[in-house]
Amino acid sequence: MTLAGAFKSSSLISWKSTGKLQQTLAKCIERTGKALHSGSTSTVKISPESAGVGRYFVCRSRLIPASIEFVRESPLCTTLHKDGHSVWTVEHVLSALEATGVDNCRIEVTSSDSEGPSVEVPILDGSAREWVEAIEQVGLKVAIDQGGNSCEKMAPFLNETLHVRKNDSFVAAIPSLEVHITCGIDFSQVPAIGCQWFSSFSVGDSFYAKQIAPSRTFCIYEEVERMRNAGLIKGGSEENAIVCSTTRGWLNPPLRFQDEPCRHKVLDLIGDFSLFARCGSQGLPVAHLVAYKARIPFVPSLYYSKSGL
Repeated sequence: MTLAGAFKSSSLISWKSTGKLQQTLAKCIERTGKALHSGSTSTVKISPESAGVGRYFVCRSRLIPASIEFVRESPLCTTLHKDGHSVWTVEHVLSALEATGVDNCRIEVTSSDSEGPSVEVPILDGSAREWVEAIEQVGLKVAIDQGGNSCEKMAPFLNETLHVRKNDSFVAAIPSLEVHITCGIDFSQVPAIGCQWFSSFSVGDSFYAKQIAPSRTFCIYEEVERMRNAGLIKGGSEENAIVCSTTRGWLNPPLRFQDEPCRHKVLDLIGDFSLFARCGSQGLPVAHLVAYKARIPFVPSLYYSKSGL
């Protein structure tokens, strides 16, 4: 059984009330910027949506739910794919929406490249800070369904410890009364990064906005040419990523946090776990989540086993 299957299992996951009502944006927000991998200019318009609908993308007039069922494995980003259409690099905007409590919304992505079945969310400054600021500017409101009723917000509570692994990478989820995240990365070949761990015992919107959202994506300078030759990071620059050399250290300091690379992985994980949401529920499981050198886009191809971690 895949981890996605585990989240559908009534014995492993209990969907319980958060004591809150589902929310949506009070007004539309719109941001335009360069896409990290395609290099094209794209615009994202996020609009309020009815309760119970959840979050979904609109690509070339096609709807793609922000759901784990539509994840397609892709290098260096999270991609959703449905009926021949794809949306690339969704993790940062979904992370911000999940953490700030935007449970239902329509996310329309348009690209300056009008051809082709794929679009990509702009990278902005490489973090989720601008998304959070945009959400805070317009505010939230209680979402109402088509019948004029509000809906209770549910969350997945873990009943048993689960873990998935691939080589030396793993994600473990341990039952807890609150959401905790512990994340580790290991770039021993890059001394300025090295091995880092970050633990969060709160993922509330205030903590997220100040301690996680500002952390930017990063790359290794010596790997840039290889990635570009592979057709990736065409829109990457020192304006939307922090760049580290194996011999010269950080090339565009200062960092926003000493452990900014590891915090950024937490940002990505929240965005990826948001894909377990359904019908306006919380996607991030109420559990202690421990990840090491891992990302959720690989989960559909991995398997979990019961563990006594």
